[in-house]
Amino acid sequence: MHQIGIRDEIIARVIARRGRVHLFDRFVPARTASVVIDMQATFCAEGGPAEVPLSRQLVRPINRLNSLMRQAGGHVIWVNHANLNTNGQSDWAGFYDNFVSDAVRARTVESMAPGSPGQEIWQGLEVEEADIRMLKNRYSALITGASPLERVLRSLGIDTLLITGTKTNVCCESTARDAMMMDFNVVMVSDATAALSDDEHRAALETIIQQFGDVMTIDEIAERLGR
Repeated sequence: MHQIGIRDEIIARVIARRGRVHLFDRFVPARTASVVIDMQATFCAEGGPAEVPLSRQLVRPINRLNSLMRQAGGHVIWVNHANLNTNGQSDWAGFYDNFVSDAVRARTVESMAPGSPGQEIWQGLEVEEADIRMLKNRYSALITGASPLERVLRSLGIDTLLITGTKTNVCCESTARDAMMMDFNVVMVSDATAALSDDEHRAALETIIQQFGDVMTIDEIAERLGR
């Protein structure tokens, strides 16, 4: 996992602005969900088309957080990424046509197809029958039309999201930003998220804690679930 934290000057800036570091002193389990982003073979497998090597180290911490959530009466939601490709036309052409080369595009399109091996939740992650599973087709699971996540959250009365998975600075951050702007409480779980580099991981955490939510470790979350 990333062995890097938020810089002291950022913490000082946060305290100066809102008077404390953490926004939340307690979580109500029934209104809280662990949202696991993109922990699937496309991103986790060695040599995968969108490999994030450190994502493979998230299995134990994500399992631990999800177990804590289930025991407390909270929710676990798995959000995987998938894109349709019909007659050579993708449902996200703006990404596939502009951000990946021809060689990479073919592998990525195949891996992102619904039902493909790339959609499989990564080995070792513990999924239970009561967990909620869904697909998204954009970086953010909460942008209009990307997934049913908002509808599920509203219907279950969930107002607090604990964001885990990969990449910290792409799909996790995109979902966290939109969640805050839709009036959900947001926590980026610092030791259950992964990016391609320490710098990218830290930049995402520092952005979230300053403008979009909170950043906590699993230990800090566990303490607040028990109160």
